Amino acid sequence: MAEPIQQLSSDNQGQSQREHVPFTLLMRKEKCGEQLYEKRHYEKGHWACITLHEDTYEQSICYGFMRIMKYICQQNSTGDYLGMTLPIVTIVRTDESHTVISQDVTVAYYLPIEHQAQPPQPYDNEIVIEVWPAATVYTRGFTGPTNEVTIINQISAMAELLDSPGVCANDSFIVAGYTNPAHSNRQNEIWFLERR
Repeated sequence: MAEPIQQLSSDNQGQSQREHVPFTLLMRKEKCGEQLYEKRHYEKGHWACITLHEDTYEQSICYGFMRIMKYICQQNSTGDYLGMTLPIVTIVRTDESHTVISQDVTVAYYLPIEHQAQPPQPYDNEIVIEVWPAATVYTRGFTGPTNEVTIINQISAMAELLDSPGVCANDSFIVAGYTNPAHSNRQNEIWFLERR
């Protein structure tokens, strides 16, 4: 299990072994040279997902991340190390006012291209392989730890930046993590899904 965690924790080392979830950049909104957000299109794909209901968001992502890592590291029907993809995402749900995050948190890992056609099955019966439909996403980067407070703040900041926030789903959001969840200077994005 050390290999994917080292890949997530290193800055340049192992960079070539990280496969990114493929997307097409549709638009980039900037103001005074600062990037405010991007609009991207993600194709349909297989994701390994686990939903947890721990006391805090941090506990749910920590436990979910470790269980997904076990799946990546040979606890699957092929018995092989599957390879690391980025980002690892968490789906968070909020109340109508976007001030409270639900205790149900889903942690998800995009299967590498070589496993998309025939995803290895997890030994952990709480990990489910799901096909996520193609989606248009509005995304904005931020750094630091992710917890209930920072996520609520990021949702609020992103909603203010969007010209038409009503085009996006407003009850669930995605936090995309590009570095280890325990890393102090974690690289993240908040994703708003465009309504279909």
